[in-house]
Amino acid sequence: MSTELQAVLFDMDGTLVDTERLWLRTVETEALGLGLDLTDADLPFVLGRSIEDSAAHLAHRADGRAETARLGTALERRFTELVRGQVVPLPGAVELLSALRAGGVATALVSASPRPVVDTVLDVLGRHWFSTSVAAGETPRTKPFPDPYRAALAALGTDPTACVAVEDSPTGVESAEAAGCAVLAVPSLAPVPPAPRRTVTRSLLDVDLGLLRRLAAEL
Repeated sequence: MSTELQAVLFDMDGTLVDTERLWLRTVETEALGLGLDLTDADLPFVLGRSIEDSAAHLAHRADGRAETARLGTALERRFTELVRGQVVPLPGAVELLSALRAGGVATALVSASPRPVVDTVLDVLGRHWFSTSVAAGETPRTKPFPDPYRAALAALGTDPTACVAVEDSPTGVESAEAAGCAVLAVPSLAPVPPAPRRTVTRSLLDVDLGLLRRLAAEL
C-alpha cells in the first residue's frame, strides 16, 4: 500500500545552508584556544550535535581546563556571528522548497542549532517556506534523539510514514529514523551509508518532488 507524501522535514546546517563548515571552523577555533587539535575521531561528537553537546565534548577533551557552560556560550556567539555574515543557501535548496510549495507539500525546519541561529537562517532562506521550525532547547532532548522530529510532526499534524526527512549527518539521520521517517541523506562533512528506508544522494540538485514522493510511497 503506497503512502502519499504529506510533508518534508529539513535539517538546516549542511543540508539547506552552507553552515556546517562555519560550525566546524567555530569548534576548531575554540579547541585551539584550549590547546586541542580536532581529528576525524571528534567529528561524530560535534557534527549534527547541539552546541551543549559539542561544548561538553571539548570540555571532556580539555580534561577540566574549561567549563562546559562557558564553552557553550563562546561557541554560540562565534557561530552566530559567522552565520550572520556568511550564510548562503546550498545549490538547489530554494528551488526544492519552491517545488514543494507548488506541489502542496508542507515543510518543516528541524535543527540542532539554537533559536538565534535558526532565526538568522530563516531570514536568509525565507520564513514563508516553512510551516514550523524546531531549534535546540525546544524539546526535552535534541538530535540524535527523535524528539525534534517528533515535535515537528506534531506541529504539522502528520504521521511519520507520510513524511521524508532530509539530512546531511549521521546524527541527524539517526534522529529522523528514530522518529519513524524515511530519510534522504545528502552528506556534507561526514559520510552516510545507504540503509533500508534511507536514500543517499550527492546534492539537492539531484532531488525533486518526484523522488520525494517515491520515497514516501515505498514506506
